[in-house]
Amino acid sequence: MPELPEVEVTRRGIAPTLTGQRVTSTNWRVPALRYPLPRNEAKRFVGLPLLAVHRRGKYLLLEFASGHLLIHLGMSGSLRLVNPRLDAKKHDHVDLTFGSGRTAVTLRMHDPRRFGAILWLEGDVAEHPLIGVLGIEPLTDEFTPAWLKKSLAGLKAGIKPTLMDGHRIVGIGNIYASESLFRAGIHPATAAGKVSLKRLTRLVPVIKETLKAAIDAGGSSLRDFIHSDGGSGYFQQQYFVYGRKGEPCRICQSPIRELRQAQRATFYCPRCQR
Repeated sequence: MPELPEVEVTRRGIAPTLTGQRVTSTNWRVPALRYPLPRNEAKRFVGLPLLAVHRRGKYLLLEFASGHLLIHLGMSGSLRLVNPRLDAKKHDHVDLTFGSGRTAVTLRMHDPRRFGAILWLEGDVAEHPLIGVLGIEPLTDEFTPAWLKKSLAGLKAGIKPTLMDGHRIVGIGNIYASESLFRAGIHPATAAGKVSLKRLTRLVPVIKETLKAAIDAGGSSLRDFIHSDGGSGYFQQQYFVYGRKGEPCRICQSPIRELRQAQRATFYCPRCQR
């Protein structure tokens, strides 16, 4: 599933081209993805210029004067900027065309599993049920060791699934939780409430560094994720533990181990992470 870095890479890929351009047409090839598509609401934004492209957690928010288009990539979704005359392929479910003539460009959503979403939101976006429940952004100044220590107080769940709880911290999915904990030297099964402030003081900047490094590398392209220009991310080449079960640790040479936490695979080094 695309995580925070992949969504931020997508945002940065489409924003320079689309911001300021008017939506000239829409093409909805299926009635619904995870939710019904906003066919009837299209008249609210067709003809209007796109004011900005924001990211909140794993959601993209295309801002118009009359509201926002919320886009979630789901498990297999991607957005590409293509020539409007390019024929749609299988699983190319939605086209939003901006501009006209030679400068026209289409934002095309590809989603084989159809777990993604496009919704039209009006009013205060922060109060929408999908947005209002989201936790703190890990790349902000507000995400500090002191904040995290207070948030984790008394929790018995493992630190790794706790970091993946989007109601607490947004966007740290399975890959980046595993990688951050390795870099911080913390065992993923350690009770979240028992991680000391000293160790959190190491973990918080490591989380930020890992996410920023992934963004700089274009995210991770493991299965379906591609950039808006059709390219791939390559952060997977920098993994220390994720998906490396049985391979030697890049630091101590111990075999990387795997365990299951909250129905997800967790990878760690038994020697480097205590």
